[in-house]
Amino acid sequence: MTKEIGFIGLGNMGEPMVMNLLKAGFRVKVYNRTPEKAKAVVEAGAEQVEKAADTVSADGIVITMVANDKALEDIVLGEDGIGRKLGEGGIHLSMSTVSPETSRKLSEVHAKHNSAYVASPVFGRPDAAAAQKLFVLSSGPIEARERIKPIQEAVGQRIFDLGDEPGNANVIKLGGNFMIMAAMEAMAESFNLAEKNGIDRELAAEVYSSTLFDCTVYNGYGSMIAKRQFEPAGFQLALGLKDCNLVLQEANAAKAPMPLASLLHDSLLASAAKGRENQDWTALTRIASENAGLE
Repeated sequence: MTKEIGFIGLGNMGEPMVMNLLKAGFRVKVYNRTPEKAKAVVEAGAEQVEKAADTVSADGIVITMVANDKALEDIVLGEDGIGRKLGEGGIHLSMSTVSPETSRKLSEVHAKHNSAYVASPVFGRPDAAAAQKLFVLSSGPIEARERIKPIQEAVGQRIFDLGDEPGNANVIKLGGNFMIMAAMEAMAESFNLAEKNGIDRELAAEVYSSTLFDCTVYNGYGSMIAKRQFEPAGFQLALGLKDCNLVLQEANAAKAPMPLASLLHDSLLASAAKGRENQDWTALTRIASENAGLE
């Protein structure tokens, strides 16, 4: 297994992931559009480069963790991108949450240059990334999937192999994010019902997360929603809106009706219209509280 890799995107998720790669003994070249964000990882031992293409080493593996489809396409297809430079035997490990169609498109682009594209989005917030507790999804050419497993193991606690179709990992990731949003809306409405009946909403959250819904989403997000703790943002509402748009885009393409996703989209869009894009995506539940006359 290669010990030198590139990493592009040092946001809330990218930085702790690089830290874990360094701890695992990898030599990491990093690039970020805002160079100042590389300070912490450089101090920890990473090498900062000036262009995305400069992250490509002789071993030919580059990880991307960027905000959206456009940013990912620019990194691959841009003049200073990694698309042409990876070359034969290279692997692009894409850990961003993007549309399945973008993964399929970029997989074809890399194949033309005899390199491989592996879609590998993750479940987990920045604290899980820091603790090496991410759940890692993986789809793409089998040889490439096998080769990058040590990298995935260095940042996560479990890898889910989703086959050769490059878009599969993104379908599962978007479906999971949709289910989180649906759970947040359900929690908000239940907590509002409790509060309207004179019951402490934090007590309601404790009851539900200790009994019927003793799981990561209800324990983590339930507390935030009950306390109306929407800052600082671990995952910005603007990104949640982006993901919900991608869910509906894929649902339309697959002719799979998702009426609840449409409802969630409206709450996210209304939240953005109220200037809440930079709050945590749990802030989508403020719409339910406003409708109940509680905020």
